Amino acid sequence: MRLSDDIQHGIRPNLGQFLHQLFQVLLVGMAIGMTRTVVPALAESEFGVPKGSFALLASFVVGFGFVKGALNFVAGRLAESWGRRRVLLLGWVTAIPIPLLIYFAPSWDWVVVATLLLGVNQGFTWSMTQTAKLDLTRPDQRGLTIGFNEFSGYVGVAVAGIVTGYLATQLGPRAGLLWFGLAVIGVATLTTALFIEDTLPWAKKEKPMAAVSGATLHPRYPAGVSAKPTTWEIFTLVSWRDRRFFALCQAGLVEKFVDALIWVFYPVFLYAKGVSLPGIGWIVGVYGFTWGGSQLVTGRLSDHWGRQKLNVAGMWICGAGVAMMPAGSGTAWWSVSAAVSGLGMAMLYPNLSAAVADISAPHWRASAIGTYRFWRDLGYGIGALGLGLAAASTQSVEGAFWFVAAAMMLSGLGLAILGEETHPRLNPAHASLGAVPPAPTFDFVVRVISQQPPGGRCRLYTGYGQALARHLGARFQLDISTERDAHGHGFPSIWINDTPVQPSDGVIVMPADVLASLGTAGVAADSDLEAALDAEVGKMLNEGG
Repeated sequence: MRLSDDIQHGIRPNLGQFLHQLFQVLLVGMAIGMTRTVVPALAESEFGVPKGSFALLASFVVGFGFVKGALNFVAGRLAESWGRRRVLLLGWVTAIPIPLLIYFAPSWDWVVVATLLLGVNQGFTWSMTQTAKLDLTRPDQRGLTIGFNEFSGYVGVAVAGIVTGYLATQLGPRAGLLWFGLAVIGVATLTTALFIEDTLPWAKKEKPMAAVSGATLHPRYPAGVSAKPTTWEIFTLVSWRDRRFFALCQAGLVEKFVDALIWVFYPVFLYAKGVSLPGIGWIVGVYGFTWGGSQLVTGRLSDHWGRQKLNVAGMWICGAGVAMMPAGSGTAWWSVSAAVSGLGMAMLYPNLSAAVADISAPHWRASAIGTYRFWRDLGYGIGALGLGLAAASTQSVEGAFWFVAAAMMLSGLGLAILGEETHPRLNPAHASLGAVPPAPTFDFVVRVISQQPPGGRCRLYTGYGQALARHLGARFQLDISTERDAHGHGFPSIWINDTPVQPSDGVIVMPADVLASLGTAGVAADSDLEAALDAEVGKMLNEGG
């Protein structure tokens, strides 16, 4: 267990854990990548899917998408109570039956069940590796952090697709998937248990980002969020109540149409053109390698250029690459088409997630990311349904390609109109970086319930209230009570606008808890207020309270 005073944010101070988490997401990518070459290409000959049954072929991705989307949201909520490590470990344990189900599958139904479990695995593991790395690093490293995360994951996807293609030709498709899958899942489970540290303490200690001038940069968090928001509150906020979150969610959902297309119909399209299984693995691998490798650049670029322009351009470039695939022929053409799609995906994929993280307060960020990932990965299911219908209505695989290309263009337009820049350095909550945050435009009341005379936590919370009055012009109200009830209406407790500030450790309200409550109330705080709140904690410790 890491002591609170030992916690530092940034890649360098946490390099060991950061590298462990990168290895984990590499294995996460391999777990899904092992199903991407062999399973769809041999669906007819190996698993009995009738020729031309596009909807049945897409069914395994439909189930995966709906399960993974739902479990992303569940993972976000669990991570805030259980911690990140336990959710990650649960995801790997869930994956153990997957290669066994595929190996013994007498019909396509078993493959569908295996991909449902894969959806559980991916919802828990990929969400937690991303959330954990965001916990460890600084706000100005978010684009780079997610770039590293997605680079590692999608290199894993590409490598697994190529390796399983070769193993299928050497050992047979079922045996190749069995041994590869058991090795990946076994190593992942063991290394999680032995080496992964829970990063929830880092999230609780996060502070706002500082500008070059030394002023504190406050992200444009949504106003009016509760101090301890409910599941439904965060879900509705991210899904549709905040225009920016809505724009990001719809773009995330539609971009998964591309991944569903590459998973389901790229192997079928290429196999029908006479490409071998290893050849399919390499062409699809071009997409994965380009996507993964380019994210090391595009994630970092977004920390300097911002998220919005890269996101919008990425949607359109990725869609153009999809349209190129059926428009030409030959390995070189298909590889270039895959690379164009991969480049567009690299521009948008890490930066949609970074944009969500930018405008999510630390104490509900895991839930916000989980909600975004719910809608994003629901795109697997919705997209696979659309692919199946488009292919069935046109009686050709090519119809699915045109459907996805059009959807990407329209979604990019929606993001351009409804979205905005979210990077706190480029679009902070207060345009004048050196200015003291203005007084709130609403009646801002801080109420402390204390015993008489105040002592210990009562004295600490009274000091908090007085600091808020001095720095933010809050109306400070001290009420005396004889009822000890720290989590109800007794002492010791502190309230901001009739909402109790809840201690993240369940015992003592710390400065970070006060700042989080201010953020959800739409009240910005500067570094002077942070120092004043920290000073009150110091007084209590010095006085032995």
